[in-house]
This record gives sequence, structure tokens and C-alpha cells, in this order.
Amino acid sequence: MKYLLSGGGTGGHITPILAVAEELKLLQPDCTVIYVGERNSKFQTLTNSNDLIDEKHSIFSGKFRRYHEEKFLKRILDMKTNFKNLRDILFVIIGYFQSISILMKSKPDVVFLKGGYVGVPIGFAAALLRIPIVTHDSDAIPGLANKVISKWTKIHATALSSKYYNYPKNKVKNVGVLVEKSYQPVNVGMKRNYKKQLDLPEDDPLLLVTGGSSGAERLNVAVVKIINKLLESQTSLRVIHQVGQGKESVYAGYRHERLRIVEFMKPMYEYTGAADLIVSRAGANALAEFGTQGKACIIVPNPDLTGGHQTKNAQILEEQGAAIVVTEDKITDDKLGLLASIEFLLGDETKRQQLAEKLQKTILPNAANELAKILVNLSINMSTK
Repeated sequence: MKYLLSGGGTGGHITPILAVAEELKLLQPDCTVIYVGERNSKFQTLTNSNDLIDEKHSIFSGKFRRYHEEKFLKRILDMKTNFKNLRDILFVIIGYFQSISILMKSKPDVVFLKGGYVGVPIGFAAALLRIPIVTHDSDAIPGLANKVISKWTKIHATALSSKYYNYPKNKVKNVGVLVEKSYQPVNVGMKRNYKKQLDLPEDDPLLLVTGGSSGAERLNVAVVKIINKLLESQTSLRVIHQVGQGKESVYAGYRHERLRIVEFMKPMYEYTGAADLIVSRAGANALAEFGTQGKACIIVPNPDLTGGHQTKNAQILEEQGAAIVVTEDKITDDKLGLLASIEFLLGDETKRQQLAEKLQKTILPNAANELAKILVNLSINMSTK
């Protein structure tokens, strides 16, 4: 059997694809896994030297730029963004014909689309060639790319129950968020071992800050503003801050012996596994990885992302008591802001444990395996027709 997996734009799209590829190889060791990513994506390197991927391609894809709660007039007058959107229509058309060529040559039995704009030309091409499509949505609000091709989608795999998605209920399969096997529940001994591997004192508390594989500029700036005060007040605290590729300059030369600034964490599960507390954006994939490991989190949702999906993710977790949420408009608040929340949780191990346990309970285990089974069963059913 042949499976074409596509998604891209960030590491949050590609690492779940690798998780599914691994499960496909376990279920069908002789299957062929084909990956199609976005042309010039800096995160495609995550698929390099990977024996899970048998074929690898890249195509043009366009991006529809729009921002949550942006005023209509502002959107109309934003000529730069409008030009880029018009230009990217051409990229989608080019990608569509590239996708037809790839699909006709590789002849996959099923196409799996994780999300990201690269899925649009692939999805249209698969629909034209009548190849069954399976999508996956990690967030509480479906991604635009998946919605665009939903008319031709055979199965909508989702992170949450069907009530959160405007898809036909008979097509929705709630599998959870796709997490790689390297993420496992972390006990005290494992956490100490991870710290040792990162050359950190095993008994010192570790705060990990991450805005995702690309970094998060406003979160980075907020942390820089409080870092000196935080390290002064927490005399044994170690901080690792993933700032994103090319964004180390946010610290403007500031250095501290208990602060480690990194652009990209690899392997990420070691860093997150070592952490006593994590500050993060509200991307569903990252939160599922933290939840699988059983980590206490402070989440700062990005309010500008399309559809407000991070805000919705954060709202759901806050209602479940599974994370502390700090909104950007409160980030400097003396009582509700980032510094106050970090210091509160670092001083309350019981509260950290409660948050970690509740976040872990939100995670459906073996999501990647369930998704791979859907792909395998669909390919078998299609081949017998």
C-alpha cells in the first residue's frame, strides 16, 4: 500500500506526520510512505535522513493571510497583504498541477492532510483523481486548509469531539492529537535523567519557555523583560528559552549563567521532559506533547491567529483546570501576569502537580496509531471495491 502524507508550515505540522508514518510502518512494514511539503519550508529538514519517509516532494503553495478580529476596512486597505494573497493564488495553481503530476506518478491509495496551506493543492488534485482523503484537525477550531477541501474529504479525524467542528457528524472520527512515541509520561527519575542529559543540575527547578518551532516574538519580548527579576528572585532556577530560528538577538546581548537561549530544541522531548514548568503558546500539538509527559503549563495564546483557535484551545483547558492562562493584555499585570504566575507555580509544587495531572487527562492515548489504522482500513476497503 502507498500513503501520501502532507502538511507543513511549522514543525507542529510535520512532527505529527512523522508520528503517523511511524505507526504505518509498524502496521504495514512494506508500505510506501510519501511526504509532500511546502516549497522552501525551513522545517522540511525534519524529514531528512528519516527512514520513515520513502519518497519526498515539495510543491508551491499559497497562504491566505488574515488576522483574527481584524477590522474589515483595515483588511481592505492593507495593500501589501492583499498583493501577497493575490500572488499566492498563482502559487496554489502551480502547486495544483505539481500535485497532479506527483499523484499520477506515485499512485497513493490514500492521501492524509495534516493541515497547512500545502494541503490545498494536494487536496484538490486528490479530489480530481478520486483518491480518498483523510484530514486531521488538532485545534478546537478547524484549519482553513482542511475546511477548503472538506467537501471531498472521506474522513475528518479530530483532536476533540465532533461538537467543536462544523463537519458532517458521520465523517468525524475523534482520535486525539497526534504525538510521537518519544513523548511518554515522565516520572521523577526520568526528569532527573533528562536534566542530566542536558547538563543541568538534577535538583534545580527548570523553567522552559517556548513559542513553538518558529518562536513567538511578543512572548519572547515579554520573557526578556522579566528574566533578570525572575532569576534574581528564584536563586536556583534554571531557564531554557527557545526563541525560534534567527531570533536570539531578542536578548540584545543579555546573558546569565542560569539562562540558556536556544533557537531550536532537538530532541524536544528531552527538553520538555526535563522541565518543572513550561510557558508556551496554545498550539494544540505542543500542548498534547506536554500533556502526554504530564507537565504543568502556563499558556499565553496568540490572539491574532486565524479564527482565534489558540484562544479557544486555552479557554477549553482553563475551564478544565488543566493550565493557567495568561492573556497578552494581562501579561504585565502584577497579580495575573506572566511573572506573577511563574513565581506562584514555582513556589507551589502541589498546584503544579494538579495542573499536570489534569492536562494529562485531556489527552487521548495512541492517537497516531488510531489515525494510521484509519488510513490502513480505508486503503484496504478502497482496494477491494
